[in-house]
Amino acid sequence: MKNLIYTLILLFLFVSCKNDTSSKNSTATTNLSTSIKKETIAYKTIDINGVQIAYRESGNPKNPTIVLLHGFPASSHQYRKVLSQLADEFHLIAPDYPGFGNSDFPNADTYTYTFDNLAVTIDAFLEKKEIHSYALMIQDYGAPIGFRIATAHPERVTAIINQNGNAYEEGLGAAWEGIRALWEDRNAQTENALLPAFSLEGLKWQYTHGVRNVETVNPDNWHLDYLRLNRPNAHQVNLDLFYDYQNNVKLYPKWQQYLRDHQPPLLIVWGKNDAFFPESGAVAFKKDVKTIDYNIYDTGHFALEEDGDAIIQKMRSFMRKLNK
Repeated sequence: MKNLIYTLILLFLFVSCKNDTSSKNSTATTNLSTSIKKETIAYKTIDINGVQIAYRESGNPKNPTIVLLHGFPASSHQYRKVLSQLADEFHLIAPDYPGFGNSDFPNADTYTYTFDNLAVTIDAFLEKKEIHSYALMIQDYGAPIGFRIATAHPERVTAIINQNGNAYEEGLGAAWEGIRALWEDRNAQTENALLPAFSLEGLKWQYTHGVRNVETVNPDNWHLDYLRLNRPNAHQVNLDLFYDYQNNVKLYPKWQQYLRDHQPPLLIVWGKNDAFFPESGAVAFKKDVKTIDYNIYDTGHFALEEDGDAIIQKMRSFMRKLNK
């Protein structure tokens, strides 16, 4: 009789442990699935006036939206950390401009490569996606595109997150010398002087200049850019954009007036060692925006590469306060 009781007790303990383990495994699987779901980035395309625009999207569209506007020579790839880490609380969308990333590269005979036109395309992209309220994250080329959108639709812009996105003359650094020469006189000599910027070493320099530790920067960045910049006509198109950048400078007063008039909540997360847009460009925003969450990092042009975790945490805190 005692043996029978002991056997029944052991059988009960075995079944209980098995059920408990299954429950824990089920819970762990559910938690893992939830975690993966939060971090999933979708890679999509959409037709905008005959041009296929590639974009990355993550997070729940019901949450506050952040539109991530990339720089040169990059693409939405530069925001991969942001798209992954903030998707649990925010809706994130990062388009590639025509001629950049995975978007179409239409011939210059059919698509005009100016910042005005890039902004028109991205504005149309947001319209077609029915995104009418958003924070803008701007970096490098993302600034002239973003400020064109902001001045066209100030009521839609909930905030600006600025990572080395310039809007002031004093923010143009020493690396603009060759492009300024192009503005003064565009000819074969001034164009050829800029071609090293499209070389593998030149592209690597843009990502690694001013960083504390080169090993923190993913080399896929400049290798991907190099492949794209070696497509037929890519040099010419990008020289066109270098030349057109002078029209951005002419619009600086308009963008500064927008800042004074609308006082958008502004987060500055700036790499101070940027040869194109040094810290003086960040300081200049203090002239026109009364309240700034101001953060400077000891890194270069693509600050997210080396200080992404710290910057993303700042973004999270900033957006939480904004959406209380």
